[in-house]
Amino acid sequence: MTEVKREVFGQMPQEEGGGVVEKFVLKSDNVKVEILSLGCIIAALETKDRDGKFADVVLGFDTLEGYTRKHPFFGAVVGRIANRIAKGRFTVDGKEYQLFLNNGPNSLHGGARGFDKVLWSPQVLPNGVCFFRLSPDGEEGYPGDLKVWVTYTLSGGELAINYRAQTSKTTPINLTNHAYFNLAGQGSRDIYDHEISIEADSYLPVDDTKIPTGEVAAVQGTSFDLRQPVELGEHLQKFHLDGFDHNFCLQQTQARRLVARARHPPTGRAMEVHTTQPGIQFYTGNNLDGSLKGKGAIAYPKHSAFCLETQNWPDAVNKAHFPSPLLRPGEEYNHTTWLLFDAA
Repeated sequence: MTEVKREVFGQMPQEEGGGVVEKFVLKSDNVKVEILSLGCIIAALETKDRDGKFADVVLGFDTLEGYTRKHPFFGAVVGRIANRIAKGRFTVDGKEYQLFLNNGPNSLHGGARGFDKVLWSPQVLPNGVCFFRLSPDGEEGYPGDLKVWVTYTLSGGELAINYRAQTSKTTPINLTNHAYFNLAGQGSRDIYDHEISIEADSYLPVDDTKIPTGEVAAVQGTSFDLRQPVELGEHLQKFHLDGFDHNFCLQQTQARRLVARARHPPTGRAMEVHTTQPGIQFYTGNNLDGSLKGKGAIAYPKHSAFCLETQNWPDAVNKAHFPSPLLRPGEEYNHTTWLLFDAA
């Protein structure tokens, strides 16, 4: 059985439109997750180690103020387009659209005020919560009135995140959750003792602004071959890598499949990622620099968390040979990602 509680988390600042931010606590025997109506943010996720001891394994803040200030999308749903669009520009049906540039020369995670920075309307379900919002035509430069539903449900050790959307005009869409994980417990120094595997035969090489070059490269014989588990610290050292921030290309099917696994041998905590999405961005917190203080006033240094963001391929709207991110009127965008937590 999953228990669902709702409580007030805080009040948005007036310049952000005011409004009450609620927190929804979903609790099973194995997992407890706290989700905010601001940005559908996963603010905490507690899971057991092999001795049955709970720890919070996602980075974030104790109070609303942390989330209303600039932060690297901790736990949030990002959109309309997760990841990067080259030069913030794309063309749909012969019309060119220009987005806000918030990541060097590119647009990242929805622009200046993406889905992560707005209040969503919640509806409590027997085993979770569904958030809804209407993104109006022209918001952040995107075409069409877009209705979006993000539903979190918890069953035992499995957290499911379902994303649905419908549009009034053809628009690109790519939704993901940007949780930062450390299975040793948030606030732990690094993720070097984690084992990671990703079920991908190819990945997308990027230019120096992190935009895919267009090549779909085989992982075989490269540092991107994560098909067998690697110990992260050892792997980064062996290949002289600063970290990962790359899209791995998954099997092209709408069916649920296992795509990634993370394991922390010292505690036994493990997480599996299953999805219907065509890609997964593996990011190792390269831009964390210790300047942000999170829960318990703990600083979050470089490589103190990893993200496994299930999504479409970056800049797909400008690359005809990538899976199309376009949603047309009368169609429905519908993807689910499942996070499974256990300990051994």
